[in-house]
Amino acid sequence: MARAVVTEQPLDVAEHAAAVEDAAAGAVVTFGGVVRDHDHGVGVARLEYSAHPTAGRVVEEVAREVLAAHPVDALAVSHRTGALEVGDVAFAVAVSAAHRREAFAACEVVVEEVKARLPVWKHQLLSDGGDEWVGMP
Repeated sequence: MARAVVTEQPLDVAEHAAAVEDAAAGAVVTFGGVVRDHDHGVGVARLEYSAHPTAGRVVEEVAREVLAAHPVDALAVSHRTGALEVGDVAFAVAVSAAHRREAFAACEVVVEEVKARLPVWKHQLLSDGGDEWVGMP
């Protein structure tokens, strides 16, 4: 595992890809979840992610499970917290494997499992001056 973290630091998808590069890998698949300027037809100006103290462990668990279940060479996954602007990367994943099918499959599982299990909450600050929380239990 090259990386599995929750951080307030800016994320770079290319940096994640470089972290998983390997001479044995015939494929490197990446995913970048980027802050968009709208949600369900409402303008979004910026957002803030808050995370439960266990969030880092959850990301590590997902990464270990995917590495154990899929024939991949390396995996890097990070989710950002704190204040983010439109265009910022909030979620970055990179997976390397000998073949593209395995890399794509593992990357999709990482994305879906982190999104389903990660205890993070998104506070969207809307363009009209309002706000809303997303992902609250």
